[in-house]
Amino acid sequence: MNDVDVVVIGAGAAGLAAAKTLRADGRSVVLLEAMDRIGGRAWTTSEHFGVPFDIGCAWLHAADRNPFLTEAQAANWTLYHHDMNVDHLYYGRRKATEEEEAAMKRADGELARLLESHDSADDRLSSLLAKGHAVRAAATFSGPMDFGKDDDEISIADFRAAADLDPNYFTKEGFGALVARFGADVPVTLSTPVRSIRWDVPGVAVETERGTVRARAAIVTASPAVLAYEEIRFDPVLPPEYEEAFFDLPMGMLTKIPVEIRGTRLGLSPFDDLLIERHARHDIFFLCFPFDLDLMVGFVGGDFAWEMSVAGEAAGIDFVTDRLCGIFGNDVRNHVGRAMMTNWGAERWVRGAYAAARPGKARAREVLTRAVADRIWFAGEHLAGSLIQTCGGARLSGEAAARDVIATLR
Repeated sequence: MNDVDVVVIGAGAAGLAAAKTLRADGRSVVLLEAMDRIGGRAWTTSEHFGVPFDIGCAWLHAADRNPFLTEAQAANWTLYHHDMNVDHLYYGRRKATEEEEAAMKRADGELARLLESHDSADDRLSSLLAKGHAVRAAATFSGPMDFGKDDDEISIADFRAAADLDPNYFTKEGFGALVARFGADVPVTLSTPVRSIRWDVPGVAVETERGTVRARAAIVTASPAVLAYEEIRFDPVLPPEYEEAFFDLPMGMLTKIPVEIRGTRLGLSPFDDLLIERHARHDIFFLCFPFDLDLMVGFVGGDFAWEMSVAGEAAGIDFVTDRLCGIFGNDVRNHVGRAMMTNWGAERWVRGAYAAARPGKARAREVLTRAVADRIWFAGEHLAGSLIQTCGGARLSGEAAARDVIATLR
C-alpha cells in the first residue's frame, strides 16, 4: 500500500464525505472499509421483499439542512414528507380515546418546557418524566424510538443539544442507495479491517492484513462501540479522555421488523404512524404501508431492541405478528407474507444503531472533536453537532474533519 496524505477509515457517509472533500483539494487518499460494501449504516437492499428496503437509516432528517436532499431531488428520487405524528395510538389492545391522544400531544409540549427549564444535577431524562411528563406514549418517542435508549439511560444535556429533525423525508428508492450513489466515484479498499494505528512515527502508520498505509494524517469514522471494544488499537495508547469518551458514547439500538401484509390495508393509510404501548417497555411503532407497499414496518428500540436481537429473528417476527393480530384480529395471519429483522448489534464493525451519551457524559462528544497530536481526527454521526444520530449529520462531520486536516497539513 502506497504512502498518502490522508488515510480515511470507514466508508460510511462520514468516510465517503471526508475522502471526497480531500480529493477535491488535491490530496492523495486511501479509504479503508472493513465490510464488503460502502455506506456503513446506510444500506438499501431488494433481497427480502423484491423492492428497495433500508436495513439502516431511512429518513432524510432535517431535510432543510441535509445535503442528501438536493442530491435525491436531482436524481429524481421519489420523496415523501413524513410529519412523524402518531395517527393511531393503542394501549395494549385498546385503542386510545381522543382524550388520551390529546394528552399525548400535550405531553410532548410539556417535555419541551421541562427540557428548557432543567437546571438539576440529575442528568437522566427519566428524572424529567417523573417530574411531570406522565404520558408514556410520548416518552416512548423521546427515548427508545428517538435516541435508541430507555429514558433512564439518556443524558438530558445530550438530548437537549439535538436539533428538531423536521422536515423529515422518506425515499422510495432507498437512503442507502442514495449514499452508495454519492460515494460511487470514491476508490475504496473493501473487506480490509484496520487493526492498529501507530502515531509515534512521522504522521501515522495504519496496519491492516493487506499491509500498512503510511500517511500524514488519519480520519477515523468507526463507531464509538468499535473503538471502545478496541477493534482498532492505538500505539501508543490514546490519552485517557479519548478512551473514556468511546466508553461514554455507547450505541443505542433501534431494530426494524418489517412484515409483508398482502390483500388488505387493515383500514390504514400509507405512511400512517401507529404506536402500541405495552407493559415492561415492550412498545412497538409501525410505519404503515410506505409508498403503498405491502409492508408494515415495525420498530422497537432501547433495551427491548437489544433483547429482541438476542431472541432472534423468528421471535421478532412472531412478536410483530401477534401485536397486529391483537388489534386487527387473527385473520391477519392469513395475510402475512415475507418478513425479516435487522440486527445491527451483531454487525461487528458497527455494534448498534447510533451513539447516545451516558447521563452526565455529554462532554464526550466534544472530546472526540479534538484531533490527537494533529495526526488523528474522528468523525461520524456521533460527532455531528445538533444533527447527531443522522446520516446527513455524519456526512457533514466527515466534511468538517477533512477541512480541518487540510488546514493543518498546509
